[in-house]
Amino acid sequence: MSGPGPVGIVLVSHSREVASAVADLARGLTGGAATAPVAPAGGTPDGGLGTSSELIVRAAEAVDGGAGVAVLVDLGSAVLTVKSLLAEGDELPAGTRLVDAPFLEGAIAAVVTASAGGDLDSVEAAAAEAYGYRKA
Repeated sequence: MSGPGPVGIVLVSHSREVASAVADLARGLTGGAATAPVAPAGGTPDGGLGTSSELIVRAAEAVDGGAGVAVLVDLGSAVLTVKSLLAEGDELPAGTRLVDAPFLEGAIAAVVTASAGGDLDSVEAAAAEAYGYRKA
C-alpha cells in the first residue's frame, strides 16, 4: 500500500480568471515534471467577483491526497472565508492549512515544493519564504 499523495494546493482568489491563471502558471513552472494537485477556487459560483465557501471546499476535496492541503489566498475576505471554514472544522479535509504567503510567488513555491515531494510544513515554509523575494 502506498503512502499519501503529494500535498494539494488550493488557490483562492476573488476572480475565477486570476485563480485559474496562477494555477496554470505554477503548474507550468515545475519544469515539466508531474505536478502536485492544484485547484483554483476563484470568484463566486455564478462567475462574479468574490469568494465562495462552496468552491473552496470542492477545490480542497479535489486535491486532497492525504498529505494535507495548503490554501493560499489573495485578499482580505478570502482570508476570512478560509479561516471561517477552518474554524468550523468539518467542511475542509483534515490537514488543511491556510498559508500566509504572497499569492503568486507563494503559489509557485508551494506547487514546486509539493511536486518535489515536500510535506505540508515544507510547502508552507517555501510559500512563506516568497515574502523575501527581492526584485531589485
